[in-house]
Amino acid sequence: MIHDDRGDLSEEPGTLVGHLDSYAKDKPIHQIEIDIKSLIIEAYHYGSHELLYVIPFVAKVLESCAKSKVFKPPNPWTMGIMKVLCELHKEPDLKLNLKFEIEVLCKTLNIDINEVKPSGILKDQDRMLKIDSQLSPLPKHKEQQAIGPVNIQVPPQPALSNVVPPTPNPMANNVLHEESIPTLGSPPTTLSSGQIPPLCAAAPPQPHFAYGDINIGNTSQIAQHLNINNTLPLFQTHSQLKQFVRVAIERAVQEWLAPVVERSVKISLTTCEQIIKKDFALDPEEARMRASAHHMIRSLTAGMVMITCRDPLFVSIITNLRSAFLQAMRNPTAQQKELTEQAAEVVATENLELACCFIQKTAVEKALPEIDKRLASEYEARKHARSEGRRYCDPVALTYQAERMPEQIRLKVGGVTPQQMAVYEEFVRMIPGFLPSGEREQQQQANHGRSVAMMQPYATDEMSQIYDKLINELEILLHATNHSNPHIMALHSLLEAVMMARNTREMTAAVALLQKAVDGFLEGMSQAASDSDVSMRFRDGHLLVMKALADPRVYGHQWTSKQITRWLIESREECRYNPEAVDLLIRNHLINLQAYDLHLTQSMENGMNVVAVQFAMQLVKMYLLDERQTGLVSETDLYNTVETLGRITSNQRQLPDGLNQLLDMLRSTGEPFLDRAPGSGPIGMMYSGITQAREFDDPPGLYEKTEFLLREWVTMYHSPKAGKDSTNAFSLFVHQMNLQGILKTDELITRFFRLSTEMCVDLSYRVLMDQNLKSPTVIRAKCFHTLDAYVRLIALLVKHSGDNNNTVTKVNLLNKVLGIVTGVLLQDQELRGVEFQQLPYHRIFIMLFLELSAPEAVLEAINPQILTAFCNTLYYLRPQKAPGFAYAWLELVSHRVFLGRVLALSPAQKGWTMYAQLLVSLFKFLAPFLRNVELAAPIQLLYKGTLRVLLVLLHDFPEFLCDYHYGFCDVIAPNCIQMRNLILSAFPRNMRLPDPFTPNLKVDLLPEITQAPRILANFNNLIQPPSFKKDLDSYIKTRAPVTFLSELRTSLQVSNEPGMRYNIPLINALVLYVGTQAIQYIQNKGNTPNMSTITHSSHMDIFQNLAVDSDTEGRYLFLNAIANQLRYPNSHTHYFSCTLLYLFAEANTEAIQEQITRVLLERLIVNRPHPWGLLITFIELIKNQNFKFWNHEFVRCAPEIEKLFESVARSCMHPKPSSELTAS
Repeated sequence: MIHDDRGDLSEEPGTLVGHLDSYAKDKPIHQIEIDIKSLIIEAYHYGSHELLYVIPFVAKVLESCAKSKVFKPPNPWTMGIMKVLCELHKEPDLKLNLKFEIEVLCKTLNIDINEVKPSGILKDQDRMLKIDSQLSPLPKHKEQQAIGPVNIQVPPQPALSNVVPPTPNPMANNVLHEESIPTLGSPPTTLSSGQIPPLCAAAPPQPHFAYGDINIGNTSQIAQHLNINNTLPLFQTHSQLKQFVRVAIERAVQEWLAPVVERSVKISLTTCEQIIKKDFALDPEEARMRASAHHMIRSLTAGMVMITCRDPLFVSIITNLRSAFLQAMRNPTAQQKELTEQAAEVVATENLELACCFIQKTAVEKALPEIDKRLASEYEARKHARSEGRRYCDPVALTYQAERMPEQIRLKVGGVTPQQMAVYEEFVRMIPGFLPSGEREQQQQANHGRSVAMMQPYATDEMSQIYDKLINELEILLHATNHSNPHIMALHSLLEAVMMARNTREMTAAVALLQKAVDGFLEGMSQAASDSDVSMRFRDGHLLVMKALADPRVYGHQWTSKQITRWLIESREECRYNPEAVDLLIRNHLINLQAYDLHLTQSMENGMNVVAVQFAMQLVKMYLLDERQTGLVSETDLYNTVETLGRITSNQRQLPDGLNQLLDMLRSTGEPFLDRAPGSGPIGMMYSGITQAREFDDPPGLYEKTEFLLREWVTMYHSPKAGKDSTNAFSLFVHQMNLQGILKTDELITRFFRLSTEMCVDLSYRVLMDQNLKSPTVIRAKCFHTLDAYVRLIALLVKHSGDNNNTVTKVNLLNKVLGIVTGVLLQDQELRGVEFQQLPYHRIFIMLFLELSAPEAVLEAINPQILTAFCNTLYYLRPQKAPGFAYAWLELVSHRVFLGRVLALSPAQKGWTMYAQLLVSLFKFLAPFLRNVELAAPIQLLYKGTLRVLLVLLHDFPEFLCDYHYGFCDVIAPNCIQMRNLILSAFPRNMRLPDPFTPNLKVDLLPEITQAPRILANFNNLIQPPSFKKDLDSYIKTRAPVTFLSELRTSLQVSNEPGMRYNIPLINALVLYVGTQAIQYIQNKGNTPNMSTITHSSHMDIFQNLAVDSDTEGRYLFLNAIANQLRYPNSHTHYFSCTLLYLFAEANTEAIQEQITRVLLERLIVNRPHPWGLLITFIELIKNQNFKFWNHEFVRCAPEIEKLFESVARSCMHPKPSSELTAS
């Protein structure tokens, strides 16, 4: 036989003998060829090295006996060999992997190892002398060890006190029994039949998974990490076979999970317990002891599992795959069988590490609570000593250390030293089979300097305070609760995990705590609690933990939300699609909406996954329709989800109930400029750019390449030789980009732009924070030096990408870059909070827009797409989404070049709709602040800026304000009188506005008064629900149902909270809709609206009911909706002016007349401009004797009020004698 240092090489001939010449075919192997029993005896006497390859060989041969009718147990020949193996198994110094090999063989042969009587021949020296040698001669350095029994020396159990202060590799200080755990580089052994090529035995492959990457909720969680090689010939010809991979691997894992975990945990616990007790015998801190125990048990258990299950798992996977593939192909040819073998081997090799990691983590998670149970008395002894005011110390250990240990390595009272703790700290970093802890973070720090802030905690004292506060809050929630309740038990377990994380302050502990909180929250929310109080405590406790970890002083929002989103996506279906749980996470800002949006899109499987589709519909309805006004989630946050739902309607014949109606409602209220056409590439590129801006796992060296290229470009850009528009420099730079491989793939180009943006921004931050620079001009010049060069590079790449006739490439690249800059901005804002700086982003956006607005043919061809891209970008960065960017955003929106391009030069006024949406988003952001009388200084500044923008629009683009007045007034807070007046005062530039102060002005004779204004708002669709709209139309036509008017107020009410009782958008839509219907009704009769033609109609019945039946708040909102239509001369202004005067004249109480007067007056007492329709209505009210305005009590209720009315009357009617004003 070949004498080889790698035991698993012996399995190849073992398999060959066992299958080709073998007992499986009921054919014996002649003893003259190989004497198996003698081979075992010879290997035993030679030493442990020989046993490493003989035992696997024998196991291979005997495995085939299980398939034989003749040689399967209780065949005497087979049982004779098994007795020898059982005797060997009882040897105390036998390697663990060999014991495991024998146990697995017994399981295969269906033999109970405890019932087999050992042969007693291994130590028989006479028998050894009689057998013929079958092994090749030993090397000379081993010859002296060849005779005599196996004698594996057990080194004395080391302790921390024996550790010499720090060594390059702390793991080299053996904390483990040599015979208990073979070195991780030693080969695993294979335990199955079939011609299975052995794994590389020299060392296990490099790990690819971090400990936190593996979710052990159930074996189905393996699927997300599966690696299926699509280039395999078998999968190219039979792609349907890929579906069997997951099942085969899960089955193999389930087969080996229980025995491997049980054995590994048992051995690791015993080892860890003894060493920890000895090393920490004089340490009074139970927290340090517990943390070290956890670190050690995690490493030991993972290592034990890795060396014992690797090969049997590999064989099981191959066997399962082969069986599944062949069964699916039914009658495979010889070539197909060969392809099957190849595919099974490749798939098993590529996914073996994943399966091992799953079993390893399962074992580790089981071992952690068990070690705490075993050490519980040690923890309590230390706590008890501290409560009595004394220092804990084990007197027996102290005596032993003082009497027997040299001074240099003696344990000291008071705790272990940092040098001794180095061993346990290495356990934290290196978990066998997993990526070293922190490796990914280190790579991110090298490639992305700002990610340090994301992953590293702030000062320890701040973190401790947050943890202590969290522990206190959880203890309050758990006070006086039933500990047997499952939800309360889960909270107790969570509290223990928080204490553990607080004491260790390790990233691994934080990850474990966060995963426990997320998994526990999702599981608990999917199970009904015993009562509402328990449910509330459970929910609040878990959310407290997640929000605490998201605190910038701990691990930050970005890292926390990313982890929570990942675990939500990986959870089981009942938890993943629980709307209540997901809603709570979203409302607490614990979900990364971009990643979750992509997950929902993939989950729906183009409509095939009905559960996911229904769930997505629920979320869209909840956030984008029912709670649209809150702005919690916008359509851009669920862009891909909405797009996928739209695609489902066009592809599916049988649609989920309500999907078409949902999308129709969404379109009626959605952002009109967001392109929803099928295959809308540019907007998709933008959103992918936003998402990719949060990726950090860059290829090695890319950061350095990008930094070098960016520095080179800045130098070339500012060089006199750069040429006109930097064209010469650009040609040279593109060549350098090619040399560095940046232009090879779209992914590398995307990463290049992301890294370049981050570098430019980081440079700007350094300049802005430089204490030596005092002059703002110098600071800007230093920042712009790099930023402007970078912008020019983007512009040149956009202009020169693709050929001149292919505009798609250029537009896609622009959208991708804008998406990346947007994503970097949002992430920067999250990380820096109040330290966020707008300057670099403002400069990039405005300079890029100016660069791309140059009068060049190549840019003019894509000008509409450029406008759309920038409008989409600005909408995504609206103040509600990026409040830290609000000032820069307003400056961009109001820039003269941007305004001119969007409102003056866009073809067919396509830019108007986009710009209107930008203004609506600004008004929505301001609305909650403007409801307060006293504005904070930052909001006051933003408000003044908004008024100035409206003044510019009123002067230069009045038609724009005319067309979109309804949508603007719909979102402006009711108390913003002047802002609303600016919008309502707009009139078309081609109209000559009649002087409202003209004596005896006949409004109904004006030529414009019969023409309807253009209103670019679909207010009809805002009248919801459909049943209410149906009843409204019916009442207008037939005055039925008769209960409509009595129920109208209830239909408009949404709550009982003062100031928020009514649905304001519905009231505005109702008033305008009924008014337009009334105008059409009057005109169809050949009349024009006036005080006589508007009366005695169903339309006026509705208005009078709203005026009479509404409370003060509802009536004010109703009258405001009417006043919003009093604008320049048109049919709407005329009708609503007559309506307001008619309601005043016909009012049954003075309260209604007083409120009508208030609505008009408050719009007139502010600074000009005042809407024309408002002026003529108020002038008619105070001049026309029929209304008896000056006779009403509210006009003279106080001297100052009377003077106010007289002052307004004079300004409206020109100065006249006071006697004329008071004549009535």
